[in-house]
Amino acid sequence: MTLSFATSLEDHGWDEAWEAAFEPYRVDGSKPGRVTIQHRGVYVLATEEGEVWCELPRRLLREAEHTGLLPAVGDWVAWRPEAAGDRAFVEAVLPRRSSFSRKAVFTETREQVVAANVDVVLIVQALPDDFNVRRLERYLTTAWDSGATPAVVLTKIDLVDDVEPYVTEIEQVAFGVPVYAVSNVTGEGLDDLRAQLVPGRTLALLGSSGIGKSTIVNRLAGEELLATQDVRRDGRGRHTTSHRELVLLPGGGIVLDTPGMRELQLWSVDDGLERTFADVEEIAAECRFGDCAHETEPGCAVREALAGGRLSAERWDSYCKLQRELRALHERIDVLARKDRVRQYKIRTKAMRKPR
Repeated sequence: MTLSFATSLEDHGWDEAWEAAFEPYRVDGSKPGRVTIQHRGVYVLATEEGEVWCELPRRLLREAEHTGLLPAVGDWVAWRPEAAGDRAFVEAVLPRRSSFSRKAVFTETREQVVAANVDVVLIVQALPDDFNVRRLERYLTTAWDSGATPAVVLTKIDLVDDVEPYVTEIEQVAFGVPVYAVSNVTGEGLDDLRAQLVPGRTLALLGSSGIGKSTIVNRLAGEELLATQDVRRDGRGRHTTSHRELVLLPGGGIVLDTPGMRELQLWSVDDGLERTFADVEEIAAECRFGDCAHETEPGCAVREALAGGRLSAERWDSYCKLQRELRALHERIDVLARKDRVRQYKIRTKAMRKPR
């Protein structure tokens, strides 16, 4: 995609703090850029010189085997053109301000960064068929932990008679999180969402396939920047986006469009679970014993809340499920870390035994 308007690093979110973080690399002759598209082994950067295609040097690939720190869409990087030729290489990834990550699909213990350096995570669900409160809790947990601010976007509100019951249900689990109800067909609600577009601020659209994320970007831009497809006869959208892409809007603001995610497995969540389930945490704090397992102990506030209707069984089950998932992940990470330490120890011991 070729932008038809002039851009600068500041348009893409560059500020004094990024400049300070980049200073050691500028001294070495590297240049700053932001990853806008990621292909296999190739990254498209927005730079002071325009759009640049960069590769990863073998050194960075080797380091990533241990650190896991490969560039992701939204990252600010240091890059350098090849001395001879027309190739360019990413030299380093600047420390991230936020990182929306999930456990990579088909792996046991590898992180996949879905969106980096995002200010606002827009969790998108389409009405009525894509609406799922339990899935929303999972996205909120990851969004809070990412360092970004979450918001919820309900699309296709023109397909339901009354959107208020859906908004009310969200407000019961997403405390203090703004909810935007929009229609890409009628344009209703888009002005409220457009108010989030501040120059230099990055918004990421996350959710399932075919729910109108790319169409939202086009509506906010006022032009067809991203390819979309018509809905099917059953009213469901068709998956279009095949890669993550950082889009600079003509009126200011940056939007990160992502392919639909079939599943969102939690990564290493710190306080995200506590913030998403603040009501559950508050009730659990009222238990007589600090180590209450909420099973047979006397004075269990959780069991009392479940019995009295203060806490729904679905909400409690969701909280417990996410806790178990995180506990299992951390156990697998610990096992693999121990195995790696043993392997490294054997390598060092073998090296020490070699005659000099």
